Amino acid sequence: MTPVAGGVRHVLIVDDSRAQRHILSMQLRRWGYRVTERESALAALDFCATEGVDIVISDWMMPGMSGLEFCRRFRDLGRENYGYFVLLTSKSEKAEIADGLEAGADDFLTKPVASSELRARLRAGERMLSMQAELLAKNRVIAKTLVELQELYDSLDRDLIEARKLQQTLVRDRVRDYGWARASLLLRNSGRVGGDLVGSFRVDDDRVAVYSIDVSGHGVASAMMTARLAGFLTGSSPEQNLAFQKGPRGAHVLLPPEAVAERFNRLMLEEIQVEQYFTMVFAVADRVAQQISLVQAGHPHPMLLRKSGAVQRLGRGGLPIGLVPGATYEWEDIPFTPGDRLILVSDGITECPLPSGRDFGEDGLTTSLKTSAGLGGAELLEALIRDLARQSGSESFADDVSGVVLDLG
Repeated sequence: MTPVAGGVRHVLIVDDSRAQRHILSMQLRRWGYRVTERESALAALDFCATEGVDIVISDWMMPGMSGLEFCRRFRDLGRENYGYFVLLTSKSEKAEIADGLEAGADDFLTKPVASSELRARLRAGERMLSMQAELLAKNRVIAKTLVELQELYDSLDRDLIEARKLQQTLVRDRVRDYGWARASLLLRNSGRVGGDLVGSFRVDDDRVAVYSIDVSGHGVASAMMTARLAGFLTGSSPEQNLAFQKGPRGAHVLLPPEAVAERFNRLMLEEIQVEQYFTMVFAVADRVAQQISLVQAGHPHPMLLRKSGAVQRLGRGGLPIGLVPGATYEWEDIPFTPGDRLILVSDGITECPLPSGRDFGEDGLTTSLKTSAGLGGAELLEALIRDLARQSGSESFADDVSGVVLDLG
């Protein structure tokens, strides 16, 4: 007796002829199959509903339920494992063969059944069953892997949600009142976390600093860099703020804006040493001098919204920070009058794509600022975002968007 490859297959023989069942059973057992016999389709159907069957060999013409109907109902059982179904028939018409295939039959044998042909058809059935079993096994592995990946994704997503909350605390106070000046901040990430950072701090009673930063890339690495940069621009600890240096008497003295950019550039290239870089605008407003001093390092141009409603473009360009060793930066001094506003935005606003194929651009920013000039600082930023969403056709932006409005008294 030759064992069946891949294990012993269970074959169900269904025929109202006892002699026919006996002949087939003897052959199948001799070839190593496990055999069960049933004399009617109804009895066979009841058996298949509770027992595992690999191959069914059923007569077509039987009293009560025909083999064709039995095949249809066998397919409707919803079995996990596939059952290879062979119909025994004396029919050879193409239409009748088509009916059998439509009912779910896999193969046909013509009576009287030749031993060699039966063996060949069974081997074909075994190959199909082996492929189906292998496919099921792979599907189970895939399903298990997908469950594990989903669990991992859910865990990462929970972590990113918490990271987003922590990142939002970097701009906890969205409006900061300095008496003679007021800074309004907006930060909206395109994903769970982002690479934009905005902020402000008091230098002394007469000076306020504001900044807007955009770290290259997206995601966790960029968010971690913004958190680190926020620590270097804290207003509560001048000794940790890179915008200050110790004076001759131990007091902390604010550096000029261009020196701040150069200091950050050295920090990125000599100490932090990562692949990332960032763009920045750093500006200081002085109410005594009635002047804004700023540096632009690869960031979109700052805008000065005059009390009259006119919009003035500021900045002299400059290289991003962390790209070129020894890079120098130019500063700009701009006079202001009470009622003017300094606006800093990230390129998520100016480079936001529109359906027309153009970007929102500085023209779109200027138009939006003029339209909303009568609003307060925080409201002006929200109006800008609404305008951006309306023109782009979506409230989900491809890049992080952020902005600062410094109202000058």
